[in-house]
Amino acid sequence: MAIVTFSSPLMHKDKAVYAIAGDTRTALALAEEHRIPIPFECRDGNCGSCLIEVRYDAPDRKKAIMLTDKEKMTLTELGKLTAQEIEDAEVRDMPPRYRLACQFIARDEDVTITFTGNPGGAD
Repeated sequence: MAIVTFSSPLMHKDKAVYAIAGDTRTALALAEEHRIPIPFECRDGNCGSCLIEVRYDAPDRKKAIMLTDKEKMTLTELGKLTAQEIEDAEVRDMPPRYRLACQFIARDEDVTITFTGNPGGAD
């Protein structure tokens, strides 16, 4: 079971929730279930409004969860993903710093997800 901690200036304090092992819900679905206000528009990886920064709490346990083609395109267009980061994720199992909440699934790693509350903002 992973612990997913959400952090944002929109929230009075960080909120940690459990992501059950084997669950395929996205970070956006998990956030909605716990009333965490990640902005979103399309839920499909096209718009980039649900941009998040993902930090792995135990760096030695991090795994790159496959980037969808839509996510690669959208993050590249936003300037948040380079060709090298795509290669690192696909070849070396090194996850990129930025993801889309509507595409990212926490597996068994504890992570901290940061978002600004502005559509497309994670810094």
